[in-house]
Amino acid sequence: MPRPDWDERYRAGETPWDSEDPDEHLVEFLRDGSVERGRALDVGCGTGTNALWLARQGFAVLGMDISSAAIEKARAKAGTAVLDCRFATADFLRDALTDGPFDLVFDRGCFHVFDKAEDRARFVERVASLLKRDGRWLSLIGSTEGPERDSGPPRRSARDIVGAIEPKLEIVELRSIEFQAQLEEPVAAWQCLSRPRWVPAQPSTRRD
Repeated sequence: MPRPDWDERYRAGETPWDSEDPDEHLVEFLRDGSVERGRALDVGCGTGTNALWLARQGFAVLGMDISSAAIEKARAKAGTAVLDCRFATADFLRDALTDGPFDLVFDRGCFHVFDKAEDRARFVERVASLLKRDGRWLSLIGSTEGPERDSGPPRRSARDIVGAIEPKLEIVELRSIEFQAQLEEPVAAWQCLSRPRWVPAQPSTRRD
């Protein structure tokens, strides 16, 4: 599929994934206090709703997006609020980041936009390089579960996710959720929580 023109989508307001409310799964995840209120990176932050919410919870936040139009809207949304939150236009797969390491990396529907397995693997490598030793990556990903549909988020299988993540990070949890936002109907999705590996993944057992 051709790569979307993200600037055009944001300028036209064709952003059904965008919301003025923080993602409910992110909110629920932070309730248990398993992540220190340190540095957070919001990859594909869009208009900044989740990044700004994280800053209000006590994080020092970097929100980044490949769309300069989205970042303009995020900065406007932040206004003059006194928050430790900044926004940058950047390509996560290619551009260097001077911030970090991070206690939390969050992406809501960014990892799943990459069709090529090597791009998803590169995404995971970048996350792994940016996390603190005890950091966490929370990713919300469109799922292959559910009925056929002609629109909505890209669909990735559990195998797609595990194949990209397992060599570099340890998967703590992979569970079914639903995307809400401004979609006409909720759609099936995955919530994947990962953390750095303290020891390399071991080979799968083979019995001859």
